[in-house]
Amino acid sequence: MDMQLWRARLMRGQWFSHLPVSLQDSLLKAARLRQLTAGQRLFQRGDPPCGLYAVLEGAVRIGSVNEQGKEALLSLVEAPHWFGEICLFDGQPRTHDAFAMGPCTLLHIPQTALLALLDEQPVYWRQLALLMSQKLRLTFINLEQLSLMPAPTRVAHRLLMIADGYGQLDQPRRVLQLPQEQLASMLSLSRQTTNQILKDLQGQGIIGLGYGEIEILDSARLRALATF
Repeated sequence: MDMQLWRARLMRGQWFSHLPVSLQDSLLKAARLRQLTAGQRLFQRGDPPCGLYAVLEGAVRIGSVNEQGKEALLSLVEAPHWFGEICLFDGQPRTHDAFAMGPCTLLHIPQTALLALLDEQPVYWRQLALLMSQKLRLTFINLEQLSLMPAPTRVAHRLLMIADGYGQLDQPRRVLQLPQEQLASMLSLSRQTTNQILKDLQGQGIIGLGYGEIEILDSARLRALATF
């Protein structure tokens, strides 16, 4: 399949759309398509580096599971987000597990091809560093929220961040494909607490709740609640 067909999808994301055209072309030239079925594992903690990925369709769950089977869900990566860049810098094993939420189409830039490109054009390292620094910034924000924000504020803030594609989308989404238990896991809240907060927001007409999805009805009021 012609990788250029996916360029328009990737151009919706801030990172890819701001890359030099020459780097965009090089990434697409080196890319391969990966199809995952629902629940299929892409990689797990401890796996060797395998390259960079972009979500074209569907979503990928990033997290880890302890020996007791409890899952820590860090994020849901949706189109047109890129992920997997940490191992590119340090060459160390994968830090977390990645599974397809449902049927999923990914763009994969193999590690060897990407390193060869960066050897030829070292100036492109800065673009990859910008991708990683954006993730690092979000990590610090999330850690601050866990320590300082009350639960309702954290829920409101995270819903807005997901709708905005964590700063990667030009146009925020109105409907989020996000089961409540996964939102609870991302925020380290119980499902009962998260459900009660969401029902309160629904009662105020700020959001609407459906099966496996949350619709933002009043983003201005939700933003006001997210201010700490």
